[in-house]
Amino acid sequence: MTVGQSPASVTELERLKVLHNGAKVPLTFSDAEFERRLGGLRDIMAAKDLDAVVLTSYHNIKYYSDFLFTYFGRSYALVVTPDEQVTVTANIDAGMPWRRSYGENLVYTDWRRDNYQHAVGEVLRQRGITPRRIGAEFDTLSLDAHAKFQALFEGAELVDVAQDAMRQRMVKSAEEIEVIKHGARIADLGGEAIKAALREGISEYEVALIGTEAMTHEIARTFPDSEIRDTWVWFQSGINTDGAHNWSTTRKLRKGDILSLNCFPMTSGYYTALERTMFLGEPDSRSLELWNINVEVHGRGLELIKPGAVCKEIAAELNEIYVGYGLLANRTFGYGHSFGVLSHYYGREAGLELREDIDTVLEPGMVVSMEPMITVPDGEPGAGGYREHDILVVNENGAENITKFGFGPEHNIIPC
Repeated sequence: MTVGQSPASVTELERLKVLHNGAKVPLTFSDAEFERRLGGLRDIMAAKDLDAVVLTSYHNIKYYSDFLFTYFGRSYALVVTPDEQVTVTANIDAGMPWRRSYGENLVYTDWRRDNYQHAVGEVLRQRGITPRRIGAEFDTLSLDAHAKFQALFEGAELVDVAQDAMRQRMVKSAEEIEVIKHGARIADLGGEAIKAALREGISEYEVALIGTEAMTHEIARTFPDSEIRDTWVWFQSGINTDGAHNWSTTRKLRKGDILSLNCFPMTSGYYTALERTMFLGEPDSRSLELWNINVEVHGRGLELIKPGAVCKEIAAELNEIYVGYGLLANRTFGYGHSFGVLSHYYGREAGLELREDIDTVLEPGMVVSMEPMITVPDGEPGAGGYREHDILVVNENGAENITKFGFGPEHNIIPC
């Protein structure tokens, strides 16, 4: 169809498009970094005798192409062959995915329900690939999507690559660590903005907005070519501190409240975090005792993170401290996790968590948190949730703590 012609019906509209609209923008990382990542994925392909890989998760599409999609009911993919990589994206995004991805892009339209699968198949057909074995992510591929891919690649075997890709993501490059260090710095700035705003009568959500705005401005200043998205704050008070992932509410702060500060700057899909227990005014004696116990666990945990340490052994030693105080049952989750391409709605490097069932050995280039938490139920002395959170980069000699915001009663009792 030539420019200016108007189709007579939807059936005449294109199923697929190439939309090189505008010019490629500077990506988060260098071309060499993306080639390093894709080279690792192609090594996985070779080891598993795969003709191609079709990635469908937020985190892997982002990691290997730099494109972070917005789902909104439409599917996305990154098709990786031995020689090329192509994002498959929805027409609603127009030329943005091509501008913001490393490699080629093919757009599918809404005019037929199966255009997404058709686009994935067309990427391979255009490159002369009739796959016998094709990689997929079994941990995020729904039963429906699995069935449709199996029908698309009739006769081919779908092979899981999710765990192998996760293991590659667990060890960060120097470029990744630089982004993560900026993220930790920006989280600290958000924390300081929040701390300065705390007063009796302010609402949790108002505090959260103050921290989010401070971090967003600094992300834009530090990364002027990036998309500005996904940064958030969870600020909780009183009973709302009992869970680590409780969203901010309209509850107003009161004198004597236990507070939880949680800052999450997101830089181009890369998550960082700062979490701190605070009190608005002097805590009572039991609250102070519980807080200091959790600080003791946190401090010991920071000492244990080093190359050669085993995740489950770190968890076991920290458990013993809680056992000594009769608080083991008050724990609510693991002691830490990996950092990288992840968020509250996508991604996780589950093989690198400081839990009792993880036997991963820490090595240089890994980035992990130390974040012990205990919760005391409402009605008991010292009720509330106590948690601290720092980020550490494992290196040859130990680990560098890149979180600088102070923790414990000497830093975080807010005069009231």
